[in-house]
Amino acid sequence: QVQFVESGGGLVQPGGSLRLSCTASGRFFRIYDMGWYRQAPGKQRELAARIAIPGVANYADFVKGRFTISRVNNNNTVNLQMNSLEPEDTAVYYCYAMATLTSYSNARNYWGQGTQVTVSS
Repeated sequence: QVQFVESGGGLVQPGGSLRLSCTASGRFFRIYDMGWYRQAPGKQRELAARIAIPGVANYADFVKGRFTISRVNNNNTVNLQMNSLEPEDTAVYYCYAMATLTSYSNARNYWGQGTQVTVSS
């Protein structure tokens, strides 16, 4: 299975910045995409940003120009630098990794436990 260590959430004022970090470990064969989804109260979970090997990134329209995703440590750590945060960015942010457990298994998404980001004055 795939385990995650997430960090970096918290409370920040509008216009401020936070940096989320997530490291995947465990018994898996290969990790493909990694990224971050978010879920605000009463809303569906939505993709914020993802990054594949060799580092091609995709962003949701609502974070373009404000968030930057990067991948380090043999490609098993993903970071999300969040700048110019707005109250609408308040949500639980979930790290995910698309991975295979063996060389012959299908890839599927594995999820972290989530970290709370609150943007408020």
